[in-house]
Amino acid sequence: MTEISLELVPRSESSLRKELELVRRHLPLVQRINIPDILRFDMRSWQGCAIAGEYVSRTIPHLRAIDFNPDAPLPIIDQLCQENVEAVLIINGDPPQEMKHTYYRTSSLEMIRRLKRECPKLTIYAGIDPYRSGIKAEIDYLRAKQDAGADGFFTQPFFDLRLMEIFQGFLRNTTIYWGVSPVLTESSRSYWENKNHAIFPRDFAPTLEWNREFARKVLEFAHHHDDNVYFMPIKTDIIKYLHGII
Repeated sequence: MTEISLELVPRSESSLRKELELVRRHLPLVQRINIPDILRFDMRSWQGCAIAGEYVSRTIPHLRAIDFNPDAPLPIIDQLCQENVEAVLIINGDPPQEMKHTYYRTSSLEMIRRLKRECPKLTIYAGIDPYRSGIKAEIDYLRAKQDAGADGFFTQPFFDLRLMEIFQGFLRNTTIYWGVSPVLTESSRSYWENKNHAIFPRDFAPTLEWNREFARKVLEFAHHHDDNVYFMPIKTDIIKYLHGII
């Protein structure tokens, strides 16, 4: 059965609770809330998940591998091993812009292995970035994450079903959450193309209508392949974007 996961940014407790209430009221088919770990906000991902757990049954904090010293005890092991935490998403993470934040050369592979060893009850998800390198190189990296202990994957946003089809051919019998994020301005499209090397189809338009229709198509794609969907509205009005679709 296709699971729908939604990313909410933990800007503050009040804003997070407001969005969670909207989700509970208007988007009852959302089964999981993802909380990214963003250093410019005071709330960390696992703290946001503690709040989100009051509204939905499944939450997943994002953990940046580079934030954790591989030679020191894991400072959040108690939070991660609580009964109400069943999964995490491990990403490498980008170095912080402000040097007041300490970071390490810990890789996502190292972090996956560590959590499998220190908190084996956790389901561990890792990331797939279809634009990071060539398709073969990304699939090889995915296999390395599986060997390290990853149980499934969340992808960076796709904007073209044809590229999804190519990746899906390599990912059968793998737990996948296909990422979808609305792009509503030309500057946002330029950001994705120039910074992240994303691929957009010829018929793309930075409109709410195009993005809603693409969201519908991705849901159909996921249902057809018995996969899952991961919506990342970022700065978009959640209800305008997803109401009537999920």
